[in-house]
Amino acid sequence: MTVIDLTAIDSAPLQQDPFDFLVVPNAIRSEKITELNQDYPSIDKPANYAPKDLDYGPHFRQLIEELDSPEFEQHVADKFGVDLTGAIKTITVRKFSEPSDGHIHTDHWSKIITLLVYFNPEWEQAGGRFRVLRSGTDIEDYAAEVAPLAGTVLAFHRCNRSWHGYKPFEGERRMVQMSWVKPNRIAWYAQQAARSGTHLFKRLERLFKQ
Repeated sequence: MTVIDLTAIDSAPLQQDPFDFLVVPNAIRSEKITELNQDYPSIDKPANYAPKDLDYGPHFRQLIEELDSPEFEQHVADKFGVDLTGAIKTITVRKFSEPSDGHIHTDHWSKIITLLVYFNPEWEQAGGRFRVLRSGTDIEDYAAEVAPLAGTVLAFHRCNRSWHGYKPFEGERRMVQMSWVKPNRIAWYAQQAARSGTHLFKRLERLFKQ
């Protein structure tokens, strides 16, 4: 049995206000959630890791393989009406959020689609809930709010108005992030450079707080 329910993704409505986005609460089959969390990588820092740099069990490996498959990519492309042929795909895994996460942004210009998969079995906190924003200046002016609950997939088409973020939260917030980047090396290197700069800033910020 597959981990991802492609039928749920296909049948979920594509929201278009204020930009194209998709929320699928049961995109991961409910009977697989416990196994995925048992197999989730052991991570002790608030950082993004490539799957190849982590150790994890067979159920989580199956999820990564399905996310990385041409079939899944085509379903995402069809849902958003975009051509992902040749796009550079990245997958990262994160376990912890830190207070500096969640700031309002649109994602880097090189990205086409961003997709998030969440794993927390419950979420009562006010912070850490993804917000689809109407502007880049007000975290309270949102069109949708999505708790990072297990089984939920959230995806959006990056554009100049794809503002999003979440209120500060520090603690365990399990997530896999996928991005499809424009199919040229300049775009990919620009995105990697931007990511490296963000990581450096956060490392320095943590050092100064010690």
